[in-house]
Parts: sequence; structure tokens; C-alpha cells
Amino acid sequence: MTSKIEKEDLSRRNFIFGSIAAAGLTVAPGVMLYQTANARDLSKAASSKVRWGMLIDTSRDVDWNKCVEACVKEHGLGNEEHSRPDQRTQYIRVVEVKNKSTGYSMSLPVMCQHCEQPPCVDVCPTGASMKREDGIVLVDRHRCIGCRYCMMACPYKARSFVHETLTDQSTTTPRGKGCVESCNMCVNRVDNGQLPACVEASEGAIVFGNLNDPESDISKLLAKHGGKQIRADLKLNPGVQYQGI
Repeated sequence: MTSKIEKEDLSRRNFIFGSIAAAGLTVAPGVMLYQTANARDLSKAASSKVRWGMLIDTSRDVDWNKCVEACVKEHGLGNEEHSRPDQRTQYIRVVEVKNKSTGYSMSLPVMCQHCEQPPCVDVCPTGASMKREDGIVLVDRHRCIGCRYCMMACPYKARSFVHETLTDQSTTTPRGKGCVESCNMCVNRVDNGQLPACVEASEGAIVFGNLNDPESDISKLLAKHGGKQIRADLKLNPGVQYQGI
């Protein structure tokens, strides 16, 4: 007889998935704070009353590689021993897009889109891929068996597999050989009232905030200017939206 747990695992495996500014505020000499995040009460569980999200303005003249560098520094990435460059983890990558008919080209940062209906969570056989109540999608390294189903399911190619032994790891970002990892929206910073590292490095081009709060900066900007989701046709409702694409 098939148990309930076995049935749930089978349903995950049989899941059919598709293809793929705020104004600056000076708080100290030489320090600019573009926005603030409300600290989560660590004595309480994450709540669905909050849904963290990002709004990325691709029309801004920003070097997105600065966001990548800030992410690498924050999470101690790129320190795999003897790994090939194409096997090193990137939580954010810069994508170049070109319209062949007009010749117009642009670049934009792509990371885990923190979907409301994340396919990576649906296909994970162990529950290692999970979504917090506040919308942040995470990987539990203790439960990840390295099957890489989630990598195949992600339509954004936002997940990486750790092939090699790691050195000089960050104390705030647990990592491990044989595990899958991806952008965690700097949950270690968000839970302490700080902005994600890429947001701080974006010079205001990335706005972070609570999508469930109509008075938040991100909600006001979306209400005024709108935003687009990558592969909105998949109906995953990503928490990351873009302007200028």
C-alpha cells in the first residue's frame, strides 16, 4: 500500500514544468540609505502577512556587475576549490538581451524569482526546497540530496550545484558540497532589518519591500508605473518584477 508521503513524493516527481528609487536619504557622511526594510520579530515565525519582493528598473544606467560582486562578497561565493569557472555558483547573473529585428539590446540581473508557486519546491523529493510564509524561497542544506530536480524545474536557470569542496565560507550563509543553492534574498540580512546586498549596490535601481503592504515603496511604484514578471505565462507569480523590459 502506498503511504501518503510516498504519494506526495510521486506527485512531485510527476510534476510537469514548462521552459523556461526610492529617493536617497543621508544617514551619515558618505553613506546613502535608499530605503529601509522592517526587521522581522525573530521570536515569531515568518508570516504570510508579509511578502518580500524586488522591483528592478532595467532602464537605469547601472553596472549590474556591482550587484553580482556585492552578492559574491556577502555570501562567500566563488571559493570552490579547483572548480571550473562555469561550475562556480552565482546567485545573480547578468543577462544580455537583444531584439534581432531592431538591434536594441539591454542587460538585466536575473536571480531566483521567489515564486508564489515555486516549481523547485513542487519537484523536490525531500522537502529541502521550501518557501517561507513571507515568500522567500530557500534550500535546506541538511535535507538536500543533490538530485538536482529543482535545477531542471526552475524556468529561470537560477540554481547552482556545488561540485567542489568549499573554503572560507561565510558564517551567515551555510553551503555544502553536493548541494543545490540559489539566491536566498539575503534572508540573513532581511531578518535583521537590512536590505539585500544587491539592493544596496544597485544605486536605487532595485527596490525591496513588502508586496502585501500598499504603503510600501515597492507597492507604490508598482501601482504608479506597473511591473513585468519574467515568463508571466507560467503563472508562478514571481516576487521579483521588472520595469523597462
